Amino acid sequence: MTEILNNREYKKERMKELLKKIHKGEDVEKLKEGFKALLQSISPLEIPIIEQELVKEGISAREIAKMCDIHVELFREAVAGTEKEEEKDLPKGHPLKTLYEENKEIMKDAEMLNLHASTLANTKDETMREELLGVVEELAKNLRAVGFTHYNREEMLLFPYIERRGITAVATVLWTKHDEIRYMIRQLLQLLARRDDIPWEEFIQALKDKAGELSRALIDMVFRENNILYPTLHALLSEGEWKAVKMQENEIGYYRVKPAEWNPKIEPLYPWQIDPGLTAEDILSLPREVQVALKGQSLEADKTQIKREGDIEIENGYLSVKELNAIFKHLPVDITFIDKDDRVRFFSGGDRIFTRTPSVIGRPVQLCHPPKSVHIVNKILRAFKEGRKESAEFWIQMGPKFVYIKYVPVRDDEGNYLGTLEITQEISRLKALEGEKRLLDWRD
Repeated sequence: MTEILNNREYKKERMKELLKKIHKGEDVEKLKEGFKALLQSISPLEIPIIEQELVKEGISAREIAKMCDIHVELFREAVAGTEKEEEKDLPKGHPLKTLYEENKEIMKDAEMLNLHASTLANTKDETMREELLGVVEELAKNLRAVGFTHYNREEMLLFPYIERRGITAVATVLWTKHDEIRYMIRQLLQLLARRDDIPWEEFIQALKDKAGELSRALIDMVFRENNILYPTLHALLSEGEWKAVKMQENEIGYYRVKPAEWNPKIEPLYPWQIDPGLTAEDILSLPREVQVALKGQSLEADKTQIKREGDIEIENGYLSVKELNAIFKHLPVDITFIDKDDRVRFFSGGDRIFTRTPSVIGRPVQLCHPPKSVHIVNKILRAFKEGRKESAEFWIQMGPKFVYIKYVPVRDDEGNYLGTLEITQEISRLKALEGEKRLLDWRD
């Protein structure tokens, strides 16, 4: 049996047989089981060779792609083993379940990217080239979302929990790898955008190399997460912590999955609220790779008390009055707040565009404007109070300054009108900006 499976001609004929059955609409689960030994014997490096032979025999790349889902799933099982025990125990909609499901999609798209790029490199037919190039470009654009959904949720929502417990190395290494993958995706997309400016042979070789590099990096990250990060999170995070993650993850988004609802009857626990200490039992429950990394190290849990005596609890944090005043003074915009009764309640300090003095506090806003414009002020406020408008924007030239002014209604969670916020900003420098300047470009 082994000799037969090692014979590429045999594999090619069996793959053609599988494609015909898929094309006829036969049950995919039954086909997966029937062709399991064959598909698990085909490595990602061998697939492009067999695919190219199938293309030469007149089978389209689109038909071959239909087989990818089955191959990816079986190849993943062959390498990674069966579904992990912690994944089996997770209810639908649980944040960790979602991450595992996303990784299946990431691995599938990563392998399909490599397969199509490799096939494209060996294709001479112009029509087939354009078809394959379109698929590669679509996959590359899709994979860009991995960085600002899947990886971003890990970095912003999950890493803080293990960092708080003193396990900073795992988060640091993975974030570095995430950024390397983001860079690879940008490089691949830039190459695709320049394809008309590069000789075909040079372009296709670079495309094959970059797609292969990206594919390997993505799949390697799947294994790192599935075998190191996720078991660590499963061992350490309580249900309250997972609930807090669930409550925030919609704001960031997901990669090609739509999680079910999951809302355990428990209070959410954020990183600053947990007891960050690790017991010997906690450490022994971690994956072996993490235990090895921690061996001989003195874990320093972050026990900083975030809420201090005298702090004001704001919706998204805690600040002292001193900090709050300083923040308003340093904002790059001027703010004035008018309450629901049209009286000035607050204005930010600092270097303002329009001067404000303490004597304005409590003054009806209508008396703060020239008589000729009061009727417009009243129209704006009435539109806000009635819910007909959500903003009013103006811009004026004041000598060398170009000033942008925006009024927005302020409402509570039930939509009740609380007042109006005036935001003013000098934007002449912003209008002149070109290109980009990233954090890493900063110099002291």
